Amino acid sequence: MPASPAAPIQTAADQGAEANPWTARVVALVVATVVLGLLSLFLWGLGKRSLGTVGTAPVAARPAPAFTLPLFDGGTFELAQASGKPLLINFWASWCVPCEDEAAALERGSRRYTGRVAFLGIDVQDTEPNARAFLRRFGVTYPNGRDASGDIAVEYGMSGVPETYLIDRDGRLAHKWQGPLDDARLDALLEPLLE
Repeated sequence: MPASPAAPIQTAADQGAEANPWTARVVALVVATVVLGLLSLFLWGLGKRSLGTVGTAPVAARPAPAFTLPLFDGGTFELAQASGKPLLINFWASWCVPCEDEAAALERGSRRYTGRVAFLGIDVQDTEPNARAFLRRFGVTYPNGRDASGDIAVEYGMSGVPETYLIDRDGRLAHKWQGPLDDARLDALLEPLLE
């Protein structure tokens, strides 16, 4: 007599899945909820955090990386334009809460140091409409442009926003500040470059 085909062997997991078809869906829903929750917390933290590394950061004493930046006003900024006087470069983004905190101090500083220190804002990881709205909202008048590719930020070693680089009269990196600036800190950083 011919052998009858063997019946498939069912495991306890197979029997459980047949008994409760919703188990896989519930597990997938729980995993998706946890992942979305963690992602939301991370993104919220990006905008709300005050940088844990606020303050002076090491910077290699080297010539500042050259770049050309298209400005929001239609012009262009080249690093060589600042030759002969110190330059403050501030990396920022419209979604960055600490960038909002420092915007007024930077604008006041640009007016206080007119003719003695050049100021340049570089918008990163942002959209142009949001960046323009930020500049209007805070009345920023010094030159600003968008580093759409992120190349300038990479060349300077930017690790987050806001981040400010000071370049001396000779075109060398002199200082790096991570986090928002206020009037007193701005003066403390700029005055030594003018001596």
